[in-house]
Amino acid sequence: FPGPPFAHQQTPRKMVYYGQTSCEQDTERYLDVVKYVFSSYKKEVPLVINTMGWVKGEGLLLLIDIIRLLSPSHIVQMDVYEWKAMAPLTPEHVHLTAGLYTKGKQQGKHKQMDVSGAESWKSFEGEGDASAPEYKLLYVHPEFPRAGVAGEVRVHGGILRDMSILGYLGQLQSPDIGAVIPLHSLVPYQVPFNAVALRVIHTDVAPSNIMYAVNASWVGLCRIPDEIRCQTDGPVLLTQTPVCDCLGFGIVRGVDMEKKLYHVLTPVPPENLRLVNCLLLGNIAIPNCVFVGQQGVEGEIPYVTSDYNYSI
Repeated sequence: FPGPPFAHQQTPRKMVYYGQTSCEQDTERYLDVVKYVFSSYKKEVPLVINTMGWVKGEGLLLLIDIIRLLSPSHIVQMDVYEWKAMAPLTPEHVHLTAGLYTKGKQQGKHKQMDVSGAESWKSFEGEGDASAPEYKLLYVHPEFPRAGVAGEVRVHGGILRDMSILGYLGQLQSPDIGAVIPLHSLVPYQVPFNAVALRVIHTDVAPSNIMYAVNASWVGLCRIPDEIRCQTDGPVLLTQTPVCDCLGFGIVRGVDMEKKLYHVLTPVPPENLRLVNCLLLGNIAIPNCVFVGQQGVEGEIPYVTSDYNYSI
């Protein structure tokens, strides 16, 4: 498709909501997510894997783990102009180098994974030792300055992420050309507290504060295999972050504490919403323009403040 990705979004065949823009704080769950998504690949079509740009320190070790885990046929490595980012990822280099959770051929015992899915790693931890991986390395060295400047990538990444969210929310609008309907004028779904489980991914939130965190937030609409069994009106709170299918996204635009309802705006079709039984809240914020650009709001804008102490 021509044009930027946010202009032609597609429904993925398999998706997990990781909930953070960096995996630095939870590399184990990141690898669990990669393995979970990759397990649904049936090899009926070629697969292009776009790895992230974290290639220093533990990021490079994590990349080596991913190469061992996914066994690609080709690797395209793009260097940075006038700066040697890292050694060429030849099959021999990957074979001898320890990753974050896997060992190289001449390395000692690797770290043990203290997570529930640890036993599933046994299937590939030995594969890296038996023989050198077989893939073709295609090494690209750019000849123009400022290629891959990290600071600019972070800034542009945030803008593109906001554009993707706005493009996704655009599906809530009528296909007819006309005035854009503000989000507070759209009719939300009413979801009972006891129909879905809640989990905040990126930080610990006290149960007494969970509704403050969820209100006016961007959430992943997910499906956990366990049936939601709640003897009360809810809410249902998960104690661990599940690795599960994500069917789409939504905004919790209100919480009705009296009727025990979440009000959720989402373009996910009703037939898929019937499968959703879990709301995951991550460290992904609704773009500021959604809050400050709502039409017809007089006086103080909800959820927006200029009285903020930056010294906190």
